[in-house]
Amino acid sequence: MRIWIDLTNSPHVLVMRPLIERMRADGHEVEVTARDFAQTLELCDRFGIERTAIGRHRGGRPADKAIGLAGRSLALARWARGRRFDVAVGHGSNDVTVAAALLRVPSATAFDYEWAKVQHTVNCRLARAVVVPEAIPPERLVPYGASARKLRRYAGLKEEYYLADFEPDPAVLEELGLDPSEPLAVVRTPPELSLYHRFESPLFAGVLDRLRGTQTVVLPRTLAQRAELAARDGLIVPEHAIDAQSLITYADLVVSAGGTMNREAVALGTPVFTTFAGRLGAVDERLVAEGRLRRLEAPEQIVLERRADQKQTPRRRDPALLVNMLLSP
Repeated sequence: MRIWIDLTNSPHVLVMRPLIERMRADGHEVEVTARDFAQTLELCDRFGIERTAIGRHRGGRPADKAIGLAGRSLALARWARGRRFDVAVGHGSNDVTVAAALLRVPSATAFDYEWAKVQHTVNCRLARAVVVPEAIPPERLVPYGASARKLRRYAGLKEEYYLADFEPDPAVLEELGLDPSEPLAVVRTPPELSLYHRFESPLFAGVLDRLRGTQTVVLPRTLAQRAELAARDGLIVPEHAIDAQSLITYADLVVSAGGTMNREAVALGTPVFTTFAGRLGAVDERLVAEGRLRRLEAPEQIVLERRADQKQTPRRRDPALLVNMLLSP
């Protein structure tokens, strides 16, 4: 089978890396396209994923997103025409499902946050298979066109699948000049270009003020965020994509405004606060109810201190399950 995978954001590289490896091990031919946004291309290079870079992020306004979707989908269709793909796969990539529909190539989509309504209305209606965590109630997806025939639901967190072969590497501590004997916090910036996260809140700025002067690594999403953070004293801001999963493993605390890094921390056993300002999805609702993820209401809740349990092994789930769900007719 000839498989086309499209990557549009940094977390998608992490999710798809073991799936690509499994597909190729099973004898499938896989080609990858990627959008120039956040650290997507950098992470492809880090993990040795050969990719064709097509398009870039057009901005956060709805009109800009619509222009970006149309332009990149057409560019992808031009690239894919004549390559005779049997299936196109994306993790929340509108572009690849639209391009595949234009070429009459079957597509499959996956996601784990159900309230990105515009995105899912496109993907769920066009895709042949919709792969989601079982924590998401099916009735929340019906308005998007995710019928029972299309829906494939998996147990646990997507992070438990792509971290199945993960082994922490302490080299990241040396790379960033960190002292292993001192408490370490990792902070992830908000996804400020996302339609589902349009909220101005002083909470994240308060987090940075609270942690300034401690051993805190802040991981920006965009060049603009990196430039703004680098201008602040008392914080460590990497200049390029790093081994964030190992960093989280050795951290004593994670504070993240996004979803994937929160769930990585949960999977790796690191205490984590979420500052997400939008509507929580079912996966995070469950984690909060179980006490595995905590909502940050005020910066004063943050206490950075050494924790006793380090280097926990994540729960390992077989990525082959996700491959089978995405490729099943």
